[in-house]
Order: sequence, then C-alpha cells, then structure tokens
Amino acid sequence: MSKNPSSKPYTTNTNQSDKWQERVAQIAYRFNQQYQNQKFEVPEEVQAMPIFREWNTGILSDRIVSPFWEIAQPQKNQHCLDIGCGVSFLIYPWRDWQAFFYGQEISNIARDTLNSRGSQLNSKLFKGVELGAAHHLNYPSEQFDLVIATGFSCYFPLEYWNAVLLEVKRVLKPGGQFVFDILNSQQPLAEDWAVLETYLGAEVFLESTTDWEKTIKAAGAKVMKRQLGQLFELYKVKF
Repeated sequence: MSKNPSSKPYTTNTNQSDKWQERVAQIAYRFNQQYQNQKFEVPEEVQAMPIFREWNTGILSDRIVSPFWEIAQPQKNQHCLDIGCGVSFLIYPWRDWQAFFYGQEISNIARDTLNSRGSQLNSKLFKGVELGAAHHLNYPSEQFDLVIATGFSCYFPLEYWNAVLLEVKRVLKPGGQFVFDILNSQQPLAEDWAVLETYLGAEVFLESTTDWEKTIKAAGAKVMKRQLGQLFELYKVKF
C-alpha cells in the first residue's frame, strides 16, 4: 500500500456514529488506488479469470459503462448533479450538451482532479465537485433538473439506497429525473465481476431486480424507463 497521504480513504464529515462511514471509506480507498494507477494484489486464480484480463487491459470498462445519456441526455442550461462522478467531466461530452455540471464524489483523488481541470475545460458549465457520500448530498433542496448516479450502487446494500433515494428526492426540482444503474444479478458477467471487485477491495451486493424495484417504489419513485447493458441496468425514475 502506498504511504502517500493522498491515497488514504476519504472519511465522511458526518457524525462519527454514521453507520456507513467504514464502507464509504473502503470504496473510496479502492478507487483512489485505481486513479493513482497503484498495483492491486489479487490471487493467481483470480488473475487467470478472463474478466480480470479484460479489466487489466481496460477492455472491461468499455463493455460495462452505463450510457445514462441514452435514456436521459442532459439538456441545455439544465443543472445536473453526477453522484460518484469520478472524472466524468473529462470523459462525457458535457460541453456539447451545454448543461451545467455539479459533482459529488468520495474519492479525493477524483475530486481534486476534476476541480483542477474542469474549470480549465469550461469555466461556465463546470460548477465544481464536492467531497462526500451519496447519502449526504452537499447541495440545497430543489436545485437540480437531473441527478445521475452510475457505477457504484452495487457496493452498498439496499438499506443504504433508501437513504440515497431520499437525498436525491430532496435535491431534485419538482418533475426532475434521477438516472442510476444497478448490477443485474442475472447477467452472465455478474458473479465473476462480483468476485473480481471483492478481490480488488470492494465487496459487491448481488440484489435482485425485484428487491430493487420494491426499494424504488418505497421511496415514492416511479420507473419511467429501463435499459439493460452487459452488466448494469439503467433506470430513469421520477418522484
């Protein structure tokens, strides 16, 4: 493990009794390692798995990305929050969409990277990234037209997502949309991917689609559209 202080896991600023603090820190550490190109130590039997080789060469990320814009493309002058945004402003065509980008991220490496480079790319559209977890959004109520959360729901149990859905509902404008993805446990890649991620330092929860939809309904959200990918399934919901 690196001794570089910047690679330490993010610790939430919420009360120390926050039951999710340890898991949030664990996931942040796993992604800080990746963003810093640090070596992951995994057993030889995992390295022999085809999915590991695809991950190691970068092929896997292209196969499993969730193209949220295909079911909810940000519109000009919309205020959009990307939760768990990573370095997405450097990847997705926000400038073409002419939408205002806000982010919240648990990785301090990703947060610092975006905040140092985002405004250089477009100081009008890039509104900055906050450091924090999805269940405590650092934004006022009814601020956003669109909230996005892809690539991390599977690292937390459904109980956590009860809190996330309530926070998203709070920061969305009336009629606003929430787009997020879930790990579809029925997809052929799901179990191997869960094994890989566990050895990379982030335990994966294989929840059923039925239980996910119960959680969505309990939060007062209605599913507007779904789109299945090779691993993840995108949902667009309204409250």
